[in-house]
Amino acid sequence: MGLLDGRVAIVTGGGRGIGRAHALELAAHGATIVVNDLGVGVHGEAATESPAEAVVAEIAATGGTAVADGASVTDWQGMRALVAATVERFGRLDAVVNNAGIVRDRMITSLEEDDWDAVIAVHLKGTFTLTKHACDHWRAEAKRGSRVTGRIINTSSGAGLLGNAGQAPYGTAKAAIAGLTIITALEMQRYGVTANAVSPWARTRMTESLAAAAGEPAATRAWDPLDPGNSSPVVAWLASEDSGWLSGQVLRISGNTIWRMLPWSVDEPGYRAQGGERLQATEVPAAVRSLYGTLPLGIAAAPAPRL
Repeated sequence: MGLLDGRVAIVTGGGRGIGRAHALELAAHGATIVVNDLGVGVHGEAATESPAEAVVAEIAATGGTAVADGASVTDWQGMRALVAATVERFGRLDAVVNNAGIVRDRMITSLEEDDWDAVIAVHLKGTFTLTKHACDHWRAEAKRGSRVTGRIINTSSGAGLLGNAGQAPYGTAKAAIAGLTIITALEMQRYGVTANAVSPWARTRMTESLAAAAGEPAATRAWDPLDPGNSSPVVAWLASEDSGWLSGQVLRISGNTIWRMLPWSVDEPGYRAQGGERLQATEVPAAVRSLYGTLPLGIAAAPAPRL
């Protein structure tokens, strides 16, 4: 028995890079895959090719089952229709992998309104839109008495979790996706649905320019630490019934290492400072210095790009 035998998954942005790797990995473990990809360029520009069809052909060549879908993740009705069509065709939906994305990397002073809106729409709205309609389906199934093992796997990023200059819209969307993951997990637990996120460190179309700027070497060995598929085994497990005990988490995958990312926390005694009955402005400087030392956070040298 394969890890995902009998399960059906939608993978957005599944035509290239990390999404393609996820689709192939899930199919290799027995899942039926709906490969959603609009086929646009890395900045969201229109394209004529259909990478989703190529991935479907790859899966079919290995004996798997897959279909292509070209709806935009920003299309509310399109994502509703995608969920409905998947259930109608295959009789079920078990996992959603939200991976679609574009970048418009510029410093804040160079960003235009359209840059911000386009990136936020694809990453954040796109993740929410498909999640929303999948959750509607699973909730209805649970209320009918069906056994539900829904799995939502979102895609965050080091730019969202740790920050990166030049990626305000992308990093903001990825940070919000981590927050959305936690909230989705809390709301959908009662229906048998989990929500987790992965944060892959990988060389893709969206990150190749940043990787070059950071001095990352090209692959020189059989196993590439920056291969887009390194996070795919984690995604396959998260899409399985076996992962049902884990929800609301963000896992960072770098090479062959999985990191557990912790959410914002205020419960460490060493990171608290208190004033009198009510903080006074005159107390704040000493309180903040006690938290961060003599230098405010962020004064140190800028870190390497957080792809």
